[in-house]
Parts: sequence; C-alpha cells; structure tokens
Amino acid sequence: MGLSKTFSASDVSVHSTFASRYIRDKPAKYKMPENSTPKEVAYQVISDELMLDGKPRLNLASFVTTWMEPECDKLIMDSMNKNYVDMDEYPVTTELQNRCVNMIADLFNAPHKESDEAATGTGTVGSSEAIMLAGLAFKRKWQNKRKAEGKPYDKPNIVTGANVQVCWEKFARYFEVELKEVKVTEDYYVMDPVKAVELVDENTICVAAILGSTYNGEFEDVKLLNDLLLEKNKQTGWDTPIHVDAASGGFIAPFLYPELEWDFRLPLVKSINVSGHKYGLVYAGVGWIIWRSKEDLPEDLIFHINYLGADQPTFTLNFSKGSSQIIAQYYQLIRQGFEGYRNIMENCHNNAMVLKAGLEKTERFKILSKDIGVPVVAFSLKDRSHYDEYMVSEHLRRFGWIVPAYSMPEDAKHVALLRVVIREDFSRTLAERLVLDITHVLNELDKLPLSSVSPNGGNDQVCINGGICNGNMNTLVAKRKISDIDLEEEDFIPKLAKSA
Repeated sequence: MGLSKTFSASDVSVHSTFASRYIRDKPAKYKMPENSTPKEVAYQVISDELMLDGKPRLNLASFVTTWMEPECDKLIMDSMNKNYVDMDEYPVTTELQNRCVNMIADLFNAPHKESDEAATGTGTVGSSEAIMLAGLAFKRKWQNKRKAEGKPYDKPNIVTGANVQVCWEKFARYFEVELKEVKVTEDYYVMDPVKAVELVDENTICVAAILGSTYNGEFEDVKLLNDLLLEKNKQTGWDTPIHVDAASGGFIAPFLYPELEWDFRLPLVKSINVSGHKYGLVYAGVGWIIWRSKEDLPEDLIFHINYLGADQPTFTLNFSKGSSQIIAQYYQLIRQGFEGYRNIMENCHNNAMVLKAGLEKTERFKILSKDIGVPVVAFSLKDRSHYDEYMVSEHLRRFGWIVPAYSMPEDAKHVALLRVVIREDFSRTLAERLVLDITHVLNELDKLPLSSVSPNGGNDQVCINGGICNGNMNTLVAKRKISDIDLEEEDFIPKLAKSA
C-alpha cells in the first residue's frame, strides 16, 4: 500500500510558482519581509513587475547604449564580480583601462606621443563624474596660481551655456564655483562663443563648451571659442583654458567630421570628457576624462598606491566600482576599430536624415536640430493651437515609443520640442515606422474636440500621464476630482475569498 504525503501551503517544491500563495499575497515594498522567499518566486515576482517598464530599445529619449553583441554580454557577465579598485588582484583589468585611456586620447589628438609619454586620464562611472574631476582640476590649478601671485582665490567661476547638462550645475553647487551662463535665444540654442568670452574674468577657471547639446544635439563652435579666448588672454595676461564636454559627440566627431577642430588640436583645450555608455557603445556605467598633459592635472589631487609594486596614480570620486564596463569598452575599441565606429556613426546619421525627411514631409514640424552634430532629430509643432508636443509624446506611448517632450532653457523656455536620439540599434525600418506612427497620432489629435484640451490650473485636473501638467502648455486632462482617484492600491484589488 503506497504512502501518501500532505504538503503544507508554504511548500512550493512540487507546485508551480503561479500556484503558490506568494502570487496572491501582497509583496514586500517598503519593509523587509520577516521570512525568506523561494528564489523562483522572487525572480518571477520581480520579473513580472519589470514587464511594465518601457522597452529600452524604443526609449528614444536616452543617449545611453541599449544593445551590445552577445560576446560582449558574456564578457560583462564573466567580470561582474570584479571590483575595479582591487588593482593588485586584477592587474589585467587595470591594464585594459590604461589601454582605453591611451586609445581615446589618441582619438582626441592628445600630444602625449610627442613626448613619448602615456596619456593622462581615467575611467569614471559616467561623464558626470568625469566633469567633476575636470572641474576640480581647473579649480585647484587656478587656486594654486592665485596663491602664488598673492591674489584672492575664494571666488572662482566657470562660464558655460544655459544649455549645459545638469551635472555642470551640480559641480558648481557642490564645489562652490559660481556658474556664469550664456543665455540661449530662439533659433540659437547653444552657447554663443562671443558672449561666453565677454563673461570671462580673472576668476574664471575655465570655459566649458559642449560637443553635442542635450537639447538638440548641436555642436558648439569650439574653434571660434578658442580663437576669441586666445585673443582675450593675450590682451589681459590671463590664461583661461577650455574644457570640452564631449559626452555625446566625442565618439562621433572623430569618425564623421575628422576635419572639425574641437579637440586637443586647439591649444586652450586642456581636458575632454566622453561617455563610453553613449556613442562609445557600452551599457550604462562608464565615462572617460582625458587631460592634454600631466601638467594639466595638479599633482596634489592625485593619490598614489603601490599595490602592484610600482606607482599607480588614482584620481576618482568613488572607490569601489565594477570592472565590466571598462572591459566592455576595450572590447568595443578593438572589435569595431576606426572602420567599425565610422560605419556605425554613418548609419546613425543616415537614419537620422531619414527620420528628419519623413517629419518634414508631413509639413507639420519645424526641425530644431542640425545636420552636423549628434544624430538627434529635435522638432516642434508649427501649429500648437489645438494640441502640443506633450500630447504627441503621450499618445506615442500607445505604440510603445518613448519620445520626450520638453522645453528649451531659460530665455527660450516658450519653445517646446520633441527629441529622438538615433542610436546604433535604431534601424531605417524603425525610423520609417516612427514617422508613420507620428502621422497616425497627429491624425487622431486633429479629430479631438477642442473641449478635450484644457490648460492646467484647476485642482480638478489630472494629466493623463499621472504627472504634473506643464502650466505653459495645453495638455489633455481627465476632468475628475482628485478625491475620486486618490485611492489606495488595495482599493483596486478585489479581496480573495479564503479557501477552506
């Protein structure tokens, strides 16, 4: 006679995950649960919730890489457990970083080869950290010089355009540097070099130029800035330098526009940052900062370790970090080579032109991006009397597209726009499909009655995306009382009857 066994309700060893109690119980959210959860269940619950995220490859708001080759994915997984800071345990990883620094410095025409020296630079977790390090180097060098001259050194400033990424504002606030911004104007959405040089004074630690504006992908004129600043330095006796924020454009200009002078070929450019996780073709988590020479990085900012039996300088804001992205960057540099990067960037540019042509054909949009620059297509509606860019963005979500709508910086804030970033994995087929879906959205919005569009301002209005409506825009809203929708999550979930 066979023996039977009764399993407890918590025994999931013979049940499927979806037959267990964990699927119907409220998951832990803001407090660690008292008891453990089976690994299969923990995976399934998290995986299910993550399905509601947008698809990374259809996230056209982001410059960050969303696809890499399977071979590189394997390298990344194989090195996930390596802490980069342990240089004595992982000397080869350190060597790979040094190779990346030298390759990128060579790409930016650094003069280190002329003196037969290694390039000066380091890997970072992104361009934000790289910019912090560059800014600190400029500030310390300026302070040291002012101290030596017996002059005040307590009021440093930095000159940028108002179109800079927020990391520049963070640097200024965190490290107590005055930020002097050149205002943008309608139809000129980047820093004007003439106005920038006018703002320079004896307390300016550097002027920051952007090679690829976040707003519309446009390159700022670094050559003109260099020439104007050289003249001012000659007249005043100052030596105000330039930093180039090439987070987006640093892996584009050398391949698409090799004759464009923006890098270390210009004498006042002392440091350049670039994001490996943008057009460097690596997943999020790697950036680079390169200095013109070791003299441009004050020695008193560098810490020295000798774990390898030789001097190893280090200059970073963090300590522990993963090695995977450094290894992935080296993979891409040797896998693609100059030819591969050039082909990829040409494809990105060509697909951007396909999208631009498709949008222009609708005769509904004004193109705000430039043909020379980061492969970005920025555009705004010609007629905003019925609906705005925010509504177009919201309706595109129904097709899976994530296309951001936002406003320009101060003094051009009345200009709203949509932006599509063309990355390596955005094909011509997708570009043509996006144009069709945008056209479909416009046709739908054209049919909406004007009464369905209302400016924000009433307490009974809730934006359809659940966020806060832009007060300067007409945004589709659902006219319901806040009290009608401000309910707990449990109010939407029917109570399950307890089984006997």
